[in-house]
Amino acid sequence: MLIDATAVPADRGGVGRYVDSLVAALDQDGARLTVVCQPRDLPLYRLLAPGSRVVPASPATSTRTARLTWEQATLPRLARRLAADVVHSPHYTMPLASGAASVVTLHDATFFTDAVLHSSVKARFFRAWTATALRRATLCVVPSQATATELSRVSPVHRAELEIIYHGVDTDRFHPPSPEEIAAARAAVGLGRAPYVAFLGALEPRKNVPALIRGYAKAVAGQREAPALVLAGQPGWDTQVERALDAVPHRLRVIRAGYLPFGTLAGFLGGAELVAYPSLGEGFGLPVLEAMACGAAVLTTRRLSLPEVGGDAVAYCGVGAGDVAAALTELLDDSARRAFLAAAAQRRAKDFSWATTAEQHREAYAKAWYQHRRRR
Repeated sequence: MLIDATAVPADRGGVGRYVDSLVAALDQDGARLTVVCQPRDLPLYRLLAPGSRVVPASPATSTRTARLTWEQATLPRLARRLAADVVHSPHYTMPLASGAASVVTLHDATFFTDAVLHSSVKARFFRAWTATALRRATLCVVPSQATATELSRVSPVHRAELEIIYHGVDTDRFHPPSPEEIAAARAAVGLGRAPYVAFLGALEPRKNVPALIRGYAKAVAGQREAPALVLAGQPGWDTQVERALDAVPHRLRVIRAGYLPFGTLAGFLGGAELVAYPSLGEGFGLPVLEAMACGAAVLTTRRLSLPEVGGDAVAYCGVGAGDVAAALTELLDDSARRAFLAAAAQRRAKDFSWATTAEQHREAYAKAWYQHRRRR
């Protein structure tokens, strides 16, 4: 198998964590694996996959246009030279002229169902490549039942034709934190000893952060010692975030922590009073699972795949500011309920492992190779 990891960004969001964790788990499982990556990631993948072959791509793959050109022109030749039976493209796009079996991961369908939640350029790009992958790939992997259902609703593909493989959780990075890890995370965001509500994710429209900010302000308005709200993650293009922040009373504290290093995330998530993630829709919902693994009480929505991840181990709310406020008020006032959810979340998170994900990917690769051989 050859995994094309060149689309992984330097700042590891959900897709990056998926690829990194899958590569490590496949290598540990003994898969005959080649990883092609950007030169900057060469030391990382050699560390993650010491038993695999790791090959650097051209330095030009650091830009999207150049990477796509390399994917179409150079990757097929590289796959032939390395005698790859299967090429796994883990982020929507794929080489169209490859002679190997092709597996493509499609992470969500919101580019079709909720296009307004994405920039118009991004939505058009991923709609086009999703349609191409569904038509041209030997096999497509999706991370949830909800994503399979949505893709079958907006395209000719049948749900049964998609391989549904849940993500796992990296328990080395996401675990109930020690007091020292909590203290380090607090120092990283400048919190001191104050209690806080945590959010982790890009500040983009799909994450529904303005509703969270307004809901938080309403929920804690009458509290004398209100917890802070800490927004951690990359800045996005949601222009409503600033407007919502401007309306927060000055006595309330909202911290925009920006990107947090991986080493601080367990302490940040597990040290919060609760983690709020009122997303408008996810293909999987990795931040919810990671917060659960850290022993956090989690509040999220029932949109798309999120109930598949949270089950009965998280609290749910609607997507409006009033819905978020009511749920936050209830949870912040009930420490016993938060403790119950935290314990349930830890138990449920153990059902998701990257070892299982890797095993199911190996089965998908074998299925793709068999189908490819039959079609030749």
